[in-house]
Amino acid sequence: MAWNASTDNVGVTGYEVFRGSTLVATVTGTTHTDTGLSASTGYTYTVRATDAAGNRSAAGGPVTGTTTQGGSGTPVEANGQLRVCGNRLCNANGKQIQLRGMSTHGLQWYPQCVTDASLNALAGDWKADIVRLSMYIQDGGYESNPRLFTDRMHSLIDKATARGLYVIVDWHMLSPGDPNYNLSRAKTFFTEIAQRHAGKPNILYEIANEPSGVSWSSIRSYAHQIIPVIRAQDPDGIVLVGTRAWSSLGVSEGASETEVVNSPVNAANIMYTFHFYAASHGSTYLSTLSRAADKLPIFVTEFGTQNSAGEEANDFAMSQRYLDLMAQKKISWVNWNFSDDHRSGAVFKTGTCSAGGPWTGTGPLKEAGIWVRERIRTADDF
Repeated sequence: MAWNASTDNVGVTGYEVFRGSTLVATVTGTTHTDTGLSASTGYTYTVRATDAAGNRSAAGGPVTGTTTQGGSGTPVEANGQLRVCGNRLCNANGKQIQLRGMSTHGLQWYPQCVTDASLNALAGDWKADIVRLSMYIQDGGYESNPRLFTDRMHSLIDKATARGLYVIVDWHMLSPGDPNYNLSRAKTFFTEIAQRHAGKPNILYEIANEPSGVSWSSIRSYAHQIIPVIRAQDPDGIVLVGTRAWSSLGVSEGASETEVVNSPVNAANIMYTFHFYAASHGSTYLSTLSRAADKLPIFVTEFGTQNSAGEEANDFAMSQRYLDLMAQKKISWVNWNFSDDHRSGAVFKTGTCSAGGPWTGTGPLKEAGIWVRERIRTADDF
């Protein structure tokens, strides 16, 4: 930090530097470097001048700054451009890594929950690695105003990038469940998004949120049409492919991961998505995820600790079983959802977003928010 020199009728002899109310240094010049701070923490400093007669000036205006995440800097600074190596997610140095973070709710309903201040909290206080930006296509989303929602996505990508977060651009098709219904829209959207952000190392493209009522071969055909559109603009970004039956690898419609294993998408640098809600999806789903991760690159782009509607009681015991497995097998995950929706799966208490916060600490969080924040905050293995 640096400040302007003070003047005094008997001569300025030095400056006292305070971190909050604590005197941390006395210096004769007009600069000071403070060390030994905690990562991802805000600090406020003031400076007082002293003169030869022992008098102290009033404190100068306070200045506040926030330290970075620590280690090698932000998640993106630490890992760079990601790639798929074998069945795992790897960083630019070829190290297998696990990313952990949060998904927004629908950007048409809860833009007030994704602000500069809330993203600061997600990156700093929560110490997240990644944010999933969920743009519904129907339900009052992209379909209703493509220009508005594309521009909203551009803006949020830039905000997350500025905070060193990885970003999942979530094409949140849900109903109808056939991704081919939105094929033309998806081509238009992903062409512009990939072209604008191709130079960024932190973008992942989720091309179909939760296909349902449609065969794996139809989903695979859709992927074969969308992936080249993205690759033409961004040859390096990882593409995340939704799987059958609400991205359950087919389990929710009586199938299994074998259909993907036996007929994978014909493209490099892709991963397959798996979604689960712990209170509804027990050991069968957990076993499917475990088997699939040994044969396919898997990314859990959505999960909740509640039932499949993101409601009612939390099953933290089953949720922890999933998290333990994902830690063991380096499966990256994103929790649903970073909003103040009335459901138990929304991490903030109702009214937090409309009030503009507070965003940090456990005070504004529901039970599920406290639980998942604590697990995101545990140290990364980068």
